[in-house]
Amino acid sequence: MKIPFYDYARMNASEKEYVWPRLEDVLSRSDFILRDDLAQFEIELAKFIDAEEVVGVANGTDAIWLALIAAGVEPGDEVIIPSHTYIATADAVRFVGGIPVLVDCSDDHSISPPAIEEAISTKTRAVIPVNLNGHACELFTISDLAKKNGLTVIEDNAQGLGARLMGKSTGTFGIASTLSFYPAKNLGCYGDGGAVVTNSTEIGKRIRQLRNHGRNDEGEVVTWGFNSRLDNLQAAILSSKLLHLESSIEKRRSLASQYCEGLAGVEQIKLPAPPTQGTDYFDSFQNFEIEAENREELRQHLTKDGIGTILPWAGKAVHEFDLPGTKVMDLSNTNKIFKKIMLLPMNQYLTNDEVDAVIKSIRRFYRHE
Repeated sequence: MKIPFYDYARMNASEKEYVWPRLEDVLSRSDFILRDDLAQFEIELAKFIDAEEVVGVANGTDAIWLALIAAGVEPGDEVIIPSHTYIATADAVRFVGGIPVLVDCSDDHSISPPAIEEAISTKTRAVIPVNLNGHACELFTISDLAKKNGLTVIEDNAQGLGARLMGKSTGTFGIASTLSFYPAKNLGCYGDGGAVVTNSTEIGKRIRQLRNHGRNDEGEVVTWGFNSRLDNLQAAILSSKLLHLESSIEKRRSLASQYCEGLAGVEQIKLPAPPTQGTDYFDSFQNFEIEAENREELRQHLTKDGIGTILPWAGKAVHEFDLPGTKVMDLSNTNKIFKKIMLLPMNQYLTNDEVDAVIKSIRRFYRHE
């Protein structure tokens, strides 16, 4: 049985029935940039997240740096981020002239609130908590900490769409949050796409101007801006897929339960928390990230069994790249887990038999048949 980490061909085939008619409709109308499909999608997604406003932009990285600009982050300002994140989070801070301050993660792999507090200096302007793998980080604690110290919170919610903390959706805790619609995301388009989410009318207005060459609703240029618009074709795709997002997340949660139950008792592996109903955390399981002893040997074994795995961020946290302009705090926990973490196949297109095959292969490797 061949089980790729992510099967794009299967994704396309499973979605064809409801995505392709939307594509044909957009093409028949020749509606491509800043048209009704985008406006409709922005309203629908805001309702799903329970936010006031969603502004579609070209990609998730643009979303972060546009949000930073709109929030008033200036050159020389320090912005606290986890080192366990995609390089895009740090890129965005550098794009606006800020200094990424890289801090440690907690045992759940999310940014550590005590590490944030330790990193705060007189230059700190903002903090970007990252909701990794569809799991909410300690957003209430981080929000309180930011308020106490006069800091702006912008959530990097690229992997967190659909997750909740004590019933509150991720992406609604700070002045703004950002999304990526990369094809393999819980809600993905057929190319690049992103969005800024906010409950601030002023931030929403500013992002709409920045994404469209600084133009206001009447088309008049009122500020310097950029070209970072979510195109209408991708918006139509996302709108059609949004109708199926809740069922997709439930499928992922079901598969996560299967992994957790099937790998229980394998002491060489640390699993994420299972998706137990009724807890404070509702995870959307964008990824299934584990810690594994003898990780490289395990990955080789799984490859021989036809099972695809990947290492987060190609196996390196942000501080491990040779890039100038960052400020690095104590990262002892991040360094420790990066020797063990890996991602198992996790998406709504997997079958239970395929997940069972992954489980059996892992148990064989650790001699837990």
